[in-house]
Amino acid sequence: MSHALSDSMTMVGRSVRLARRNVDTMIMSIVLPLMMMALFVYVFGGAINTGTGYINYVVPGIILLCTGYGASSTAMAVADDMNSGMIDRLRSMPIRGFAVLTGHVAASVARNALSTTVVVAAAVAMGFRPSATPVEWTAAAGLLLLYVLALSWLAAGLGAVAKSVESASAMSFLMLFLPYLSSAFVPTDTMPAFLRGISRNQPITPVIETVRGLLTGTPIGDEGWIALAWCAGLLVASFVLATALYRRRTND
Repeated sequence: MSHALSDSMTMVGRSVRLARRNVDTMIMSIVLPLMMMALFVYVFGGAINTGTGYINYVVPGIILLCTGYGASSTAMAVADDMNSGMIDRLRSMPIRGFAVLTGHVAASVARNALSTTVVVAAAVAMGFRPSATPVEWTAAAGLLLLYVLALSWLAAGLGAVAKSVESASAMSFLMLFLPYLSSAFVPTDTMPAFLRGISRNQPITPVIETVRGLLTGTPIGDEGWIALAWCAGLLVASFVLATALYRRRTND
């Protein structure tokens, strides 16, 4: 166990250093959500009726869009390791294979923590006024952490099987697209019937509704438990899938 922990911490340090040097990815993980938030608040917000200030409605969705982008970059980082010869060098050392993926996932969490903090600070400057107590902020952060871990392990699995960085980017596109088919930007009641069913029965909507309720005081109902179930189930499935795909690829 001590060796496994040591291997994981070594890979975490490596991945964090690589993320720090990859300035363009870090900048885009912050700039893209900020641009999307400005677009929806200042361009579309005046035409969208949500029953409340639109910026208070849209910020939780922008946060999840931000975390999805940050997690999707994990797939490209893992794919780069898999196809650049780095994994072959690591296999010649007494390093446990799952430690490589753990390092990339930890770097993803660190990137997302930074970008989410910047996005929330910018939202406050633009007029976002959360009413959350410290306990509610902690609960929202915990749910977002669980969500980021689940997406990051899923992205790591996609990166493990991708034949190139480009294909890893294409495979992780769903992480960026799925929030648009949720209650992130408009209430689901305004959608056509066939889209409404998709929006209400996918993991993003209950997570957004729970974060929105915790931060702004809107009713949560059963969405909190549903969001936890989705995130926990996705995390377990993604971890098992990612480690299995990694072992299969490295043993070929």
